[in-house]
Amino acid sequence: MTAAGFRRIALGLTDVIESAHHAHPDFRVGGRIFATLAYPDDKWGMVVLTPEQQRTWVRDYPDAFTPAKGKWGEQGSTMVRLAGIKEDPLGEVLTLARQNALAKGRKRR
Repeated sequence: MTAAGFRRIALGLTDVIESAHHAHPDFRVGGRIFATLAYPDDKWGMVVLTPEQQRTWVRDYPDAFTPAKGKWGEQGSTMVRLAGIKEDPLGEVLTLARQNALAKGRKRR
């Protein structure tokens, strides 16, 4: 998978927009970030999962997923090694992360 492929899949999901967070591309729905790209470099993405979902994806795809460092990772932020993931599972996990963001409700401004 490439960064361009990650972006294409994320933006192909309903009502998703691309923005930026700390100078890195992010993907939002309802004002909530559910995925980012290019941190710490262009070989990585990140999806926001629940801790339980994270454990499943890390177990099932150990070459592609790892918890983010620190408290973010403990709360479900999951790093995606782009070279380790194929299009179908990436689409599934981005869809799941989008659904998680929607379940939290629209972010207040």
